[in-house]
Amino acid sequence: MATYSTEHVLEVRHWSDKLFSFTTTRAAGLRFDNGQFLMLGLEAGTRRIVRAYSIASANYEEHLEFYSIKIPNGPLTSRLQHVAPGAPIFVSAKPTGTLVLRDLRPGKRLFLLATGTGVAPFLGIAADPEVYSAFEQVVLVRGARRAQDHAYGDDRLARLRSDPDLGEVVRERFRDYPCVSREPFPHRGRITDVLADGRMLRELGLAPWDPANDRFMICGNMRMLADLRTWLDARAFEISPQIGVSGDYVIERAFVEENELAATAAARA
Repeated sequence: MATYSTEHVLEVRHWSDKLFSFTTTRAAGLRFDNGQFLMLGLEAGTRRIVRAYSIASANYEEHLEFYSIKIPNGPLTSRLQHVAPGAPIFVSAKPTGTLVLRDLRPGKRLFLLATGTGVAPFLGIAADPEVYSAFEQVVLVRGARRAQDHAYGDDRLARLRSDPDLGEVVRERFRDYPCVSREPFPHRGRITDVLADGRMLRELGLAPWDPANDRFMICGNMRMLADLRTWLDARAFEISPQIGVSGDYVIERAFVEENELAATAAARA
């Protein structure tokens, strides 16, 4: 049975009518790798409702931060979106997940590919000094339906670029490419399109794809994940089949079904 600590909400920010983030206290003994996730829960009557949430904060930060979609009638998010500072929340003691640097082969460029709230683990990874030791360049490609859906990522990345310790290396070696599919935007289109037609590489002035040196992390909905796996496999990139086995790219397997349900609920709202 999973072990949980009782933490407390520190701050809640609503970025749109469908997206919010929140920070909590962190148990003194909790250790995790950037990119991993934890189980979070609330009491609902006589039962505890828990769901997996990627950790958006870096592993050296004193608090925990999470990013969530608001699913209408969702068992947990319908309650979680209304929590206020001071509210108790259950946080599992054992982090896990497949978006970890150690399961990528050595390379020169790391591409972080996300849709929606799938950007959360990559915000922690982008703030990890180890990633800049392992790769010469880190590129975040984040897709959303509307520009306002990028507000949380924009805020976090602005803070990262101004960080007194890591800001300089981030400004030099980190590239951000937000794209939007349903309204006018500087980078218009689905994430799969801007990758497949080479638009992202051209607009960022990057060299062509290189299986010998390019590595990928992917977190998003089921359709995006399937399309990108097909695209990468066709270009001779090999997936890490399981935790502890290296590959050219890794995916977060835990959120595929959950993110698909969230996307369906959001589309119906």
